[in-house]
Amino acid sequence: MLTPPFSMAIDRNLNVPVYLQIANAMIFQIQQGNIRPGARLPGSRELAEQLQIQRKTVRAAYDELVAQSWVETRPRKGMFVVSNLPDIKSHPILVNQPAGSYPKQTFFHVPKKQATPARFATSTKPAVRVFNDGFPDTRLAPTDLLIREYRRFANFQFTQKFLSYGPAQGSENLRIELARFLNETRGLQVTASNVLITKGSQMAMYLIAQLLISPGDAVVVGDPGFFGANDVFEQAGARLHCVLVDARGLDLDAVEAVCRRKKVRLVYVVPHHHHPTTVTLSPERRMQLLALSEQYGFAILEDDYDYDFHYASSPVLPLASADRSGTVIYVGSFCKTIAPAIRIGFMVAPENLIDQATQLRRLIDRQGESLLEEAMANLLKNGDINRHLRKANKIYHERRDVFCQLLHGQLPNEIQFEVPDGGMSVWATYTGGVTSKAVAERAEGFGLRVDSGENYSHQKVSSPHVRLGFASMNAEELEQAVFLLAKAVRSVR
Repeated sequence: MLTPPFSMAIDRNLNVPVYLQIANAMIFQIQQGNIRPGARLPGSRELAEQLQIQRKTVRAAYDELVAQSWVETRPRKGMFVVSNLPDIKSHPILVNQPAGSYPKQTFFHVPKKQATPARFATSTKPAVRVFNDGFPDTRLAPTDLLIREYRRFANFQFTQKFLSYGPAQGSENLRIELARFLNETRGLQVTASNVLITKGSQMAMYLIAQLLISPGDAVVVGDPGFFGANDVFEQAGARLHCVLVDARGLDLDAVEAVCRRKKVRLVYVVPHHHHPTTVTLSPERRMQLLALSEQYGFAILEDDYDYDFHYASSPVLPLASADRSGTVIYVGSFCKTIAPAIRIGFMVAPENLIDQATQLRRLIDRQGESLLEEAMANLLKNGDINRHLRKANKIYHERRDVFCQLLHGQLPNEIQFEVPDGGMSVWATYTGGVTSKAVAERAEGFGLRVDSGENYSHQKVSSPHVRLGFASMNAEELEQAVFLLAKAVRSVR
């Protein structure tokens, strides 16, 4: 028999492949400090025999661990945990930990606080083609399925129940199905009581800021970063400390340096596809961030941005999947899954924070739209959302490839970029001293809308960087948009 830390249970009833169950179990034990950096893992034959599975399944699990940079192959020696991970204190080994073991209380203090007026502005201009921020193609949205379920719940027999006031925390059916969905796809261990339904992730972030941040509190954000989150924090009175985001994500050494100088209240992070640069937070930095949150007592606000859209290996599990102290608040939405106008988001956290957030949400928005929430619950329950995601991933993957080929072909020397592993946009840099603002102004005259890049940095300085959303355009539209972009870039050089 295997001895800890390699003991693991395989549940063949889960909608998760066995090789991913093995890989995720090992990642969890590494994150908990039970498998040390540099440790040798069992050979594929040995592990297959002891788990009573096929050897190729173990090999697939190890391939996944290598793809996610948790494990490395050493010639003629075997598989080893990468040695550059932080060496953290071992935690008790938890096998098949039930949902009830999710933290009852947050690690950090949650004060009661009244809501204050919101400040958020949007601006749109008509154009022939638009490189947006990275939005889904609404033509692909499963609107027929959504309308089918919506009509079913709008039927006379449901009218009295679902057209009356409902729970401010959101539809119980949706919270149950969403908890199950997140547990299966994100490796969380939550129940419906850990979920608050919101109208998008922006509302979730606003509620968190109002609850946790007092005037003058230090909040750490990435730079370049998401202005929508930064605005929310500053509106709550936070003093932002902008930390560099490099090819491996948020610079955690810089975060720790801020913590040594200031009492940090919250760290905002987009670990899967950072906005706007699309980079993924590396495994060692994920572990380091969780360790720092316990050491310095700050909350981690983890944004689920673009998690469902990945084109290479399986997505790295969220920080929230490894949180056992109650330091992580997890937010996301279905606005990318279906369409931006379908305003269903969520907050996942220990119950004490969910209770406070529900009370605050009731002050500004009595409840969500019951019929829409019930319809979404059925789409999750029936597997319609999973089927849509598989279809959308395939299409967006193809569009990413087409778009990157067009950029290489039409702007080979004028623009530089890395092909993203997932998400709906490309982070690019204009060469030759060209600024994104100059290109945006010139492109508008050609009927193309492209971002000026001024909101990427907190200082709102002009830069050569630009975020180009490709997912909402088909191949023909992408070809036209890139042609107009090339025309604009060359006209300002």
